Amino acid sequence: MENGWKKWGFQGNEELNMASALTIRGILTTLMENLNESDDRPPIALGQGDPSVFPCFQTTPVDEDSIVDAVRSAKFNCYAPVVGILPARRSIAEKLSCDLPYNLTPDDIYITVGASHAIEIILTVLARPGANILLPRPGYPFYEARAAVSHLEVRHFDLIPEKGWEVDLDGVEALADDKTVAMVIINPGNPCGNVFTYEHLKKVAETARKLGILVIADEVYSFLVFGSNPFVPMGVFGSITPVITLGSISKRWIVPGWSLGWIATTDPNGILHNTRITECLKSYVNLAADPATITQGAVPHIIERTPEDFFSKIIGMTKEAADTCYDKLEEIPCITCPHKPEGTMFVMVKLNLQILEGINDDTEFCIKLAKEESVIVLPGIAVGLKNWLRISFVVAPSSLEDGLGRIKAFYFRHAKKN
Repeated sequence: MENGWKKWGFQGNEELNMASALTIRGILTTLMENLNESDDRPPIALGQGDPSVFPCFQTTPVDEDSIVDAVRSAKFNCYAPVVGILPARRSIAEKLSCDLPYNLTPDDIYITVGASHAIEIILTVLARPGANILLPRPGYPFYEARAAVSHLEVRHFDLIPEKGWEVDLDGVEALADDKTVAMVIINPGNPCGNVFTYEHLKKVAETARKLGILVIADEVYSFLVFGSNPFVPMGVFGSITPVITLGSISKRWIVPGWSLGWIATTDPNGILHNTRITECLKSYVNLAADPATITQGAVPHIIERTPEDFFSKIIGMTKEAADTCYDKLEEIPCITCPHKPEGTMFVMVKLNLQILEGINDDTEFCIKLAKEESVIVLPGIAVGLKNWLRISFVVAPSSLEDGLGRIKAFYFRHAKKN
């Protein structure tokens, strides 16, 4: 029987295994396997952006009640329309329109199973033979993984650390050709913690128009901004070039497990409609999994009823954590932070391997750190920058200080003796 199966040629799709290995989850799983089980200290995870596991970063009872009310109403036990239920789409459209010079309608919104699902949808819709997409480096590796599965060629443009991680627009122009379908920007920046200015975003839009491509704006962290630059949605520039915005309730309301996101099209000139991209979006969501109708049913109340002091509290705690992280990192000689984080939950820092003994790259640094100190940080190679690290600082304050203290001890243990 075994030989018969082999003869028929049944086997798994190896491209999926390769794509999975590219994701942050895949890399963090590998690091977790290197934790020292004999270490009595609790492991400290500074590699993943999920503050919901800490009591100090909990969503509000108001939002929990919104889910309960949706369940008890018995109105949301049915299948939802493939684009999402109307009240949810309307509430998201109204919320996004508050910061735009034009109003979005429910028809501009497509409900997804979180932002990752939104990435899957839009990259699948844009993929066609020979097409390529421009992605930031460093960036969020799920884009590379989904592009690989969709056979969409990836070309990377650089973010410049010395300029607050601005987009290298000359590099974008050099990369693009007549097969380029879009460029992706992540603002506020994961993994860099930067927030783009209005002026820079306008230049991004003008560059995209010049190249004849649309902009995919990943704005999952639009709420978590605490530096000098205010958040400006890319949709503000939708009249310059079409913008497809990706968002979710995960980070703003600290509920990543509720898995609800959206795609919003900002296109006052109707270019997406004329190129049939909106038609393809509707066709693909008809094939894709639907978000839980109960969560969709709760969305209007979640958006309307969450008290502002909840958001103020989360932003305040996040800023305090960012300040602590930045200050403590400056005490570790092998780490350089080129830009203090202004948003999100992350910061990118550069490793100076020349002053370390027996550590050859960022991956080896992270594996040994997990083994010796039970601390997990993400190697920069995972997000496109070799010999850098991405550190997540939105954890319990005591865990953050303990984790950074362990990294400092790790440095002194491996520092060259000169």
